[in-house]
Amino acid sequence: MNTTLLIVAASLLLVSVLASKVSDRFGIPVLLLFLGLGMLTGSEGIGGIHFDDPGLAQFIGVIALVLILFSGGLDTEWKLVRQVLLEGILLSTLGVLITTMVVGFFISLLLGFTALESLLLGAIISSTDAAAVFAVLRSKGMNLKGKLAPLLELESGSNDPMAIFLTVGMLQLIMQPQFSLLQLTGLFLRQMSLGIAFGFSMGRLLIPLINRLRLGYDGLYSVLTLAWVFLTFGITDSLGGNGFLAVYLCGIVMGQHDFIHKRQLLRFYDGLAWLMQITMFITLGLLVYPSHLVPVADRGLLIAIFLMVLARPISVFVTLALRPFSWREKTFIGWVGLRGAVPIILATFPLLRGISNGETIFNVVFFVVLTSMLLQGSSIPLVARCSK
Repeated sequence: MNTTLLIVAASLLLVSVLASKVSDRFGIPVLLLFLGLGMLTGSEGIGGIHFDDPGLAQFIGVIALVLILFSGGLDTEWKLVRQVLLEGILLSTLGVLITTMVVGFFISLLLGFTALESLLLGAIISSTDAAAVFAVLRSKGMNLKGKLAPLLELESGSNDPMAIFLTVGMLQLIMQPQFSLLQLTGLFLRQMSLGIAFGFSMGRLLIPLINRLRLGYDGLYSVLTLAWVFLTFGITDSLGGNGFLAVYLCGIVMGQHDFIHKRQLLRFYDGLAWLMQITMFITLGLLVYPSHLVPVADRGLLIAIFLMVLARPISVFVTLALRPFSWREKTFIGWVGLRGAVPIILATFPLLRGISNGETIFNVVFFVVLTSMLLQGSSIPLVARCSK
């Protein structure tokens, strides 16, 4: 048995948990610390661990994302989210599309990519991670008032499926020139409709199953729900639906009903979601070579600034133009669109598909995520105070 690997993995987890105290004290997004720990441990860091397997990193990322989305759905307070349902859906679909198109246009001018490659990169960095936002706000003892908190929560949980669809769709258009926009529209309708149908159905089926099964051991309920989550994702994905949307909706449906050991299951999935986030960010940190980020630093910085200052705010103001939010609230929503692990996971797709600019796309995306967490993460408390 390789006990060295076990010791290294346990040490990384322990250091990650302790790093959360640094986040609480200085307001640094804890996910950034996890990512930095992975880079520090990697082949070009002091750890010297060589990891160069985008396929394995993508697999770990997908597994982690499934569990994180389910946990987020399960913990969602439906009574609050229902008040901003329309705005959340608009931001997670139309908002993501607008961000993709605006950033894609800028990338085509800056990098000289083809239109489809530019839209691909725009789609990859279009989703947000509100977990980082709330972690920073909690560390500063700040609470968002009104509808801001449920809106950001709903948007962050539901915009990943749209970003994933656009990324896969752009890849399909690049690799299969005969694939038309009409077919892409049909694919969108199929993925979303099946994702909604299976997510709702599987969530409804699991509730009576848990309540009536009467298992002899309490711990088996965690195993049961865990198997059900992956079954929901697997069935939906195999039939051409959006499995990520399905597991998120399955969690929401379950969360608004009472079932046996609900409180224990909520704690179990909260802990599991943190474990998945740590594992995912460390893995992605190990995957990147810091020296490869230097050549794209200037362009990556320009893209990150454009995304934060123009593209994201434009998408928010256009999407919420007719909704009852003040310009201060819209400004805050536009600024707190932190990028997380999902863009880096999606950046492995063109890398594995052999796209000509795949490595450049991956490095640019990684740099954009780092910049977003550093600049936006540190300024969130100030922007939150100004938005009141």
